Parts: sequence; C-alpha cells; structure tokens
Amino acid sequence: MSGLRICLIASSRFPVAEPFVGGLEAHTHALTRALIERGHSVTLFAGEGSDPALGAQTLVAERFEPSPGARRDVGAPPLQWMQEHHAYLALCLELAATGADRFDVIHNNSLHHLPVAMSSAIEVPMLTTLHTPPTPWLESALPYASERSRFVAVSGFTARQWQHSVPASVVLNGVDTARWRPGPGGGPAIWFGRLVPEKAPHLAIRAAQLAGMPLDLAGPVLDEAYFEAEVAPHLDAQLGPRIRYIGHLGSDALAEAVGHASVTVVTPSWDEPYGLVAAESMATGTPVAALARGGLTEVISAESGRLCASEDVAELARAMRKASGLSREQTRAHALAHCSIEAMVDAYERCYESLASERRAA
Repeated sequence: MSGLRICLIASSRFPVAEPFVGGLEAHTHALTRALIERGHSVTLFAGEGSDPALGAQTLVAERFEPSPGARRDVGAPPLQWMQEHHAYLALCLELAATGADRFDVIHNNSLHHLPVAMSSAIEVPMLTTLHTPPTPWLESALPYASERSRFVAVSGFTARQWQHSVPASVVLNGVDTARWRPGPGGGPAIWFGRLVPEKAPHLAIRAAQLAGMPLDLAGPVLDEAYFEAEVAPHLDAQLGPRIRYIGHLGSDALAEAVGHASVTVVTPSWDEPYGLVAAESMATGTPVAALARGGLTEVISAESGRLCASEDVAELARAMRKASGLSREQTRAHALAHCSIEAMVDAYERCYESLASERRAA
C-alpha cells in the first residue's frame, strides 16, 4: 500500500506521551508510531505535552476566562469542558478549510463529539473508533455524521452496545509485542492501570490477601481520596502478604515489572470496552485473573487466564492461584495470535484505503 496522508485526532485531555495516563493514550501512541514506520504521513493532533517524536500538533484552544457576568450563569458548563470544546471546534474549522488539500483520510481516535458532528463540513472521509460505551454527546452527534463517515469498535461487545445508533465493524486493539516482551514470571501478582474507583484496585488487594500472594500496584493516582481510603492503608502492612505501590511507570519499566509477575489482576467495576491491560500482560507471558466484564471475555482465553463471573473476592483469589499456574509460553502465543499491533494496523490500513478509494472514485 502506498503511503497515505492521515490526520489522526487524539484526546485533548491527556498527552500522548510516556508514562501514559491510560490505555487510550498508549493505544494512540502505538498506532501513530506503527503507521509512521509503515511509510504513512501522519499528523497527530493531541493534548499538550505529547511525544515530539510523533510530530504531534497541540490540540488546545486559547485559554478562556469567562467574564464576571458569564460566571454568574448557573447553567454554565465547566471551564475545562468549554476549553476542550473550543479546541476541537478550532481543529474542525481548520480541517473544513484546508483538510481536503492536506489529508486522504481522518482517523478520529478521540472521545469528543465535535469531529463526528462536523464531519459533513469536512471533505475528507472520517473513520471514528468507538472506544467507550455510548455517551449522550457522541450519540447525539451521530445524526449529523457525514455519509462518508465510517465507524469501528474496539471489541464485538462495544459494537453491540452501539448497534442501536450506528453500525460498526470491529478492529481489536493491539499491543507492541516487541516492547511487551516475554518475562520470566515467578514474582508477585501485579495490578496496573489508573488508580480510580471504576478500575477497583481495592478488589485486587483483598483477593491477593485471601490468596496469600504479594501484590504490586502500578499506575497514576487520579483520585487521591479513593487512594487514601482504599489503597494506602494496605501498603507495606506488617501482617499478611506485602501490598506495594511501585509508582507510575513508563512502558519499558512497566513491561519489565509485568514480565516478572506471576499473574496480572484486572478488576474493572464497569464493562471494559476492550481490556488493554490484559493484552499487554499476556504479551509478556504473564497470565491474567480478571472479572468477566465487557470486552475482556474476547481478549482472554482459557490458555491465558481465568475469568470471574462476579466481584466476589474469594472467587478472584482462586482465579489468581489458578491463572498463576498456566503456561507462560501458551499465554504469549495467544497474545501474538490475537492481540498484536500488526493485526490491528493491518485492519486500520484496510479501512483507510477503502475510504481513500471511495473519495478518489467520487
């Protein structure tokens, strides 16, 4: 495939840079890097502080301070909401004016509604990845989507959640299996991700205590009150297995820690659209014990992990012990076959080329 000119729109809230705040930023970084390596010209619009090696352009509006009268409006949206809205509005107006001369295809990898709502004003065909369950803002934008727009979801589960509003094909997220390389295992259990209530690391802590397994926690603390109430009291306790917070790590350090773990615990208290943590873990050979929520049931196999039907910590503790005994070679093999970034980028390239061909034909 000849190189395409791709406009890639990311989230404006967090930078696409190490250490990643979440899976969306890690996914966008890996996708951008892979597309550049395949010879495509990629212009990434992303949050302030994104990786300069990706040639990212900052997706941020001029700082806005409402007037005293506007601040008195009890119905005014939050200031951050308005700044994000204006950042995407400015980008969409720019793409409407000059995008046709600069790009063959737009890949909307953000969670914002404006790229979809304004796609009819932009001559370049747009592919939108649905990373989340339906949200009111994005749902309300769909009737205004251009007929040139296409949608993909990150799992069959997520596609089914959206099917009442929009048909979406499935492109499973992928991980860089060269970066997430095989590790020796044998160490403590690990939990990694954003330390927030909806990711429920407290369930992993309780299960590890029941299983008698030491547990490392890694990731950004985005809810200080939750961390202090549910996580901090268990850290480095004198009784029971050691529970340790090892910080917010970059990808290489995190892959090293996961590769040395005996099992990864995944405990979402919501339906995960995909479950990138599980794919990353399996790529290192570390099997997974997880709650059977959302797309995780499509990512984890019987050879690579154990799924729990409920949030019962005793069941999760049993799953941790069973998963830790699974073959690391078979776990890695499953990730190579089903979770590689190569397969994901192949699928996205087919989507891009289809949209670009339709535009050329028109």
